[in-house]
Amino acid sequence: MTPLFEQVTIPTGHSWGLLWRELDAIPFIWHYHPQFELTLTINARGQRYIGDHLGDFEPGDLVLLGPNLPHTWSASERIDGAQPMLAVVVWFSLEWVEQLAACFPELHSLRQLAARAGRALHFSADRSARSADKLLQLNALPVPQRLPLLLDVLLDLAGDTGAQPLASMAQAPLPDGQQKRMASVFDFMHAHFREEIALETLARQAALSLGAFHRCFKRHAHCTPGEYLARLRIGRACQQLIESNLAIAVIAQEAGYRNLAHFNRQFRAARHVTPRAFRLQYRRGAERAS
Repeated sequence: MTPLFEQVTIPTGHSWGLLWRELDAIPFIWHYHPQFELTLTINARGQRYIGDHLGDFEPGDLVLLGPNLPHTWSASERIDGAQPMLAVVVWFSLEWVEQLAACFPELHSLRQLAARAGRALHFSADRSARSADKLLQLNALPVPQRLPLLLDVLLDLAGDTGAQPLASMAQAPLPDGQQKRMASVFDFMHAHFREEIALETLARQAALSLGAFHRCFKRHAHCTPGEYLARLRIGRACQQLIESNLAIAVIAQEAGYRNLAHFNRQFRAARHVTPRAFRLQYRRGAERAS
């Protein structure tokens, strides 16, 4: 499987990102990004795929992933059928860790935690439970009060000698210059994926010649711009099929497909089922869990 590059956007005025995601099912979306990711999964049981690791997860699962490590969680079983699954996701950069450790010597252990997280770390039961109690408070706190609580969690996890690495190897970081050059390209594609986008437009966005842009994009995203655009559209369609009751023809249009037959062919090639069958699979999975 070729992982999809995910453009993680940290909001203005924030130094790290928080995603509070409530779902009826956790779809399989194989992806990677240059940020560290701390993920807590609540009220769900399923499988996690991280690099070359495949394992089951239970409610309260807590994992810290290193940069550019391909990963996904997949689940359709809710422990409490009356409540949604919850994924609490924290994103932060290596630069964020380095700046904190440089300013505050007391936070040096965060550097060690970051180094260990390259292969992804699955934390011990007691540390996971203690951290979960704190992470579940984040969303309700005013923004300035979230940072001290997050640092408290990370410092506690840094001392977890029972944390286990999951993947067999870490991923090499991408060069800073290349990362910054391509960030605006991915931002543009994510904002305009429903439209027809010329390669020349993307090359201008990256300030590269057409040939250099194509080579740079493929090194960075492990696919062509056209393939990446198709994945964005299919990903949007999957989200709508799971979360809405919209007609499939409407979902195809909303995802950027002007021809329903073409959408059906593209969807089947990507997901190996028809859009209708995909929707039914998740509906049945949700019914079994409830």
